[in-house]
Amino acid sequence: MNKALHLVVYLILIAAVAALVFEKSLFDKRALLGDRNRMLEDYIVKIANTIEKADAPRSMVAPEAKKDISPIEARQIDSPEMSNLLEEYNAQLESGNLETFKWDTSQVRLQLRQLYYLENGQTVPDVANYNKPMTKGKGTMAELLDQLLERAKAQQASLNTTRSALAELRGKFEAEVSDYNKLKPEVRAAKVNEEELKQKVSQVNQEKMVLEEQLTKLKSRVEEQTGEITSLKDEVSTAKDETAVAKEECAALEKKVQQLQKLMQQMAQQQSQSAGAPVAGGASAVTSLPAGNKGKVADVNNKLMFCVIEFSDEAMDQMIGSARKNALPALTLGVLRKGFKGAAGEFVGKVRLRQSVAGKNFVIADILGDWSQAPMEKGDVIFAE
Repeated sequence: MNKALHLVVYLILIAAVAALVFEKSLFDKRALLGDRNRMLEDYIVKIANTIEKADAPRSMVAPEAKKDISPIEARQIDSPEMSNLLEEYNAQLESGNLETFKWDTSQVRLQLRQLYYLENGQTVPDVANYNKPMTKGKGTMAELLDQLLERAKAQQASLNTTRSALAELRGKFEAEVSDYNKLKPEVRAAKVNEEELKQKVSQVNQEKMVLEEQLTKLKSRVEEQTGEITSLKDEVSTAKDETAVAKEECAALEKKVQQLQKLMQQMAQQQSQSAGAPVAGGASAVTSLPAGNKGKVADVNNKLMFCVIEFSDEAMDQMIGSARKNALPALTLGVLRKGFKGAAGEFVGKVRLRQSVAGKNFVIADILGDWSQAPMEKGDVIFAE
């Protein structure tokens, strides 16, 4: 009997030790499950804080980004045809800072810990799940998780819609960039043409100014010659009632008027010509002139490279004879300016005689650019070496 009692006591002791070991193991598992549940609960609260409670309200007015789609033509269009690139764009996708779930409260945390659905403090069997306690319903953790899942699905759908809208916008943007890049060469070419046109206009304006200056000088000379002609006509009118000698003088004056008119025509032609005219008359035996000053520059146009020289009577006799009937020799003469300090001293350049003015000591000459030391001026001295 004692042995049986000892055996029972040993068995009870062994069972007690095993129960103690199992209790410690279950306590550790309980602590693990508690820590795990708290961590899951905290992360569910954090995840819920990133999920939007509802979609943004859809805008009733589409945003506008109107593009001119009228063709590019050489004409002005006051009201071009426009197309709204954002007509189908969903502006709702741009809404930010929407309200998220706020579950970091004691009431929501208690519901997250409520696994079973309770009625009057008692669990309700789930017939569809072998009468196990029902885990879905109001006040359960599943209710909150279902809300979170639905909103996560909606937020994912919104994200996919945003991606699609971004892809569509990228396609439109690439098309606009392509159109823009096609227009850039045309605009560059137009800019080049515009700059060339500006240069041409500037050149034309400069030429116009030169021509206007020449025209002003010609008008001044014409006015002077017209005054002389008027004076001569008055003399001719007065001389009509005089003697035969006066008639002869009148005829000479008429001849002089004709010469002056011819001189005016020659002056106008000389101003419009850019190259020299052939020398009048036949060949001349004069190939050089005695050294010394022969005349001075009466007028000059450095741009067109010609000048008008007023020679002395002696120089004219040396060139075309005392009767002034010989051909003008194509002589090359020097030009100097008193007091001029250049690389060659007072030497300014050289000219070549081109055409004489009948009945006058004026000769038109070409300015030789290779010899030019400075622009010629009125009053410069003409000399022979």
